[in-house]
Order: sequence, then C-alpha cells, then structure tokens
Amino acid sequence: MMTYRQLYLQTKQRLSASDIDDPEFDARCLFEKATGLNRIGLITYGNDAADKTCVKSLENYIRRRLNHEPLQYILGSRNFYGFDFKVGKGVLIPRDDTEVVVNLCIDYLKSLGRQAHVIDLCAGSGAIGVALALNTDSQVIALELSDSAFEYLTQNVSASKADIQLYKGDVLKCYDEFQDDSFDLIVSNPPYINSDEIKTLQKEVQNEPIAALDGGADGCDFYRSITEHWTPKLKNGGALAFELGENQADTVKSLMIEQGYKNIKTSLDLGGTQRAIIGTLIKK
Repeated sequence: MMTYRQLYLQTKQRLSASDIDDPEFDARCLFEKATGLNRIGLITYGNDAADKTCVKSLENYIRRRLNHEPLQYILGSRNFYGFDFKVGKGVLIPRDDTEVVVNLCIDYLKSLGRQAHVIDLCAGSGAIGVALALNTDSQVIALELSDSAFEYLTQNVSASKADIQLYKGDVLKCYDEFQDDSFDLIVSNPPYINSDEIKTLQKEVQNEPIAALDGGADGCDFYRSITEHWTPKLKNGGALAFELGENQADTVKSLMIEQGYKNIKTSLDLGGTQRAIIGTLIKK
C-alpha cells in the first residue's frame, strides 16, 4: 500500500532526478491535479492509502512532464492577468512578460475616455485581447491563423464573456479585409525568435507551436509586415503596440518611425528587458 505522502515524495524524487527546472513546484502541481490534495490536504490525508485511479493519473502526468511537455499543457490552464486561460498542445502559453504590453495598452485605452476599437493580431490563446476587453471599455477583434490555437481562443473568449469578435486569418495577408481608419489600437505579440535560435530554446518551449515563435532570420519579419500593412487600418492618433524580443526595441522603433509613429515609448519586464513598445500614429 502506498500512502498519499509516499506518492508525493516519489513524484518529487522522480522529477528532481531529471533536468526539470523547478521539480518541487511541478510535483505539487501534478500531485494536486491527480489527487485533488493541496498542501493542507496532503498534511490531513497524507497517511491514507492512495486511490489507484489517482496513482494511475499521476503516473501519466509524470511521464508527460519527464518528456518535457510544458507543465501548463498538462494542467490544462495558465492564469494570466487574473483569468485562467485554457491551454494545450498547439497554442502558445501566456507569459507574465506579456503583462507589460497589456499594461501599456490599458493606459492608452483609458486615456481615450471613450469606447475603443481594438484588434489583437496573432491572438493565440486570447491572452492580450481578453485582458484588454475585461479591463477597458473596448470592442476587440482577435485574429488568429492556427486551427489549434483558434480552438483555445474560442473557448477562452466564451469563458470570459468578453466583448470579442473572433476572426480566422493570416496576419501577413488578410489586412485588406479590414477597412482603413478602423481601429484605435492595434496590438500584437507576434513570433519574434530568430529562426536559428529555435533549436537552442528550452525543450519545453520547443514543444510549443513553432509557428508562434519563429520570426524569421532576424526575428523581425512580423514587425515589418504588421507595421507596413496594418498601419493604414489605424485612425489618426491611434496606437500600435508590440511585445518585443530581446534587443529588438531599436529595430521596431525605427520601423514605427518610418510609418509616422510619434511619442514612442518602451516598457521593461521584471528582468530589465525592453519587453513592450507603443506609439501613436500621426497621419499627414
């Protein structure tokens, strides 16, 4: 007979023996998902015999994690900006870093003092679009190409009850399907990893959709295309905002200046990286 305490300790030991970054945290999360027991529950029921179904479920979760499947995929969700987003294979996992661009956008939208029209390009799970819809008086369109990601986007928008219209399309091609001067804000967390760097990323990250990561030879393909082709869709005085990869702020700022953006500012993440940029469009 194995007790719940023994089961937990075994889980932690197996993860610790691998190259998992935070084995203790992962062990707690997987154990709770399989058994329903948090720390207090483990203290209270630790000496009870572990349910066989729980043992079987936990074994499945451990094997998936040891195979470097992202923890959030196994758990099925990731909290971002106070909302639990459903995630799984085929959709990029929301990161805390993305809160930096959300904060810039919220400040801009609230400064307008009226309802705004927003489009979230490369929407993925809907992290940015949902956060903006729930925290500002905005009508949001979320645009995503991937079938898998679009399924999660649909589920998350439905669960949030946010004012969001879903649009399936390729950000690099479908700009002509939207009218010029339509939006107060265009925001995107596009693929921005250099193609050659993909293979050097954490194994967990490489299990996320490559299409959501690969930004071309210099990581800036999407910044160039969006800045050029989507700028006409902004109203005069509207804003364009991006999440940034490391050392991309100067390049993206130059692209924005070329298209007529002013008052450009960047914002740092907790690690000190320029993680987000926003600028307002002044049309001639």
